[in-house]
Amino acid sequence: MAGVVYLIDDDSSFRAAIQRRLERAGYRVVAHPSAERLLEQRPDESLPGCILLDVRMPGLDGLQLQSRLTELGWTLPIVFLTGYPDASTVVKAIKAGADNFLVKPVSSHELLGAIEKAIARYETEHARNSELEAIRARLSTLTARQRQVFEIIVRGKPNKFAARELGCSERTIKAHRQVVMEKMQVQSVAQLATLAERLGASSPVAGERIRDTRAFVGTLSEPQSPIGQ
Repeated sequence: MAGVVYLIDDDSSFRAAIQRRLERAGYRVVAHPSAERLLEQRPDESLPGCILLDVRMPGLDGLQLQSRLTELGWTLPIVFLTGYPDASTVVKAIKAGADNFLVKPVSSHELLGAIEKAIARYETEHARNSELEAIRARLSTLTARQRQVFEIIVRGKPNKFAARELGCSERTIKAHRQVVMEKMQVQSVAQLATLAERLGASSPVAGERIRDTRAFVGTLSEPQSPIGQ
């Protein structure tokens, strides 16, 4: 299965047309007529998927729902759909974490491409976060002294420096280093440093979204090939 798309749009005919198109492409679609309905039935974030969300709706609108989902800690990517695009709305949505912003009527190529890209990003981030959680779990098994040794090692400092810094012998530092390497499941100091870098690294996704925003704002007036209204 390609993934799950949670479709939220108050226009029943448009919702039905998009659902049919996505299902033909192999996606499982869970369609809702309102933002409130999605909040009542929480998406299953263990499965790859995304949220396809209208902007203007009765009750909670798309931006308000996006904010609410963020507050609740839901992480599925959001692809916005709107028939009334404006630059300020696009910027607000993307800055708040939206993956993409599409204009109705939307072409099949553009719609499927945006959904595929959003789900791929989610899977990449999910795998990355799972790996980081595993690294953090291994790090949490270190004792306070082992953690001190770890922090000195990944800074590239020699055993002599660590011994002087911590007030113990080099033999003791070597013993701690061996245990740290075993607990962190690495074979070299270089691998240990890589783990430390990964724990402190920031995600590149935000930068990609900003570039997507700039590209979109520059094309708001371009004609679209329709799939439904």
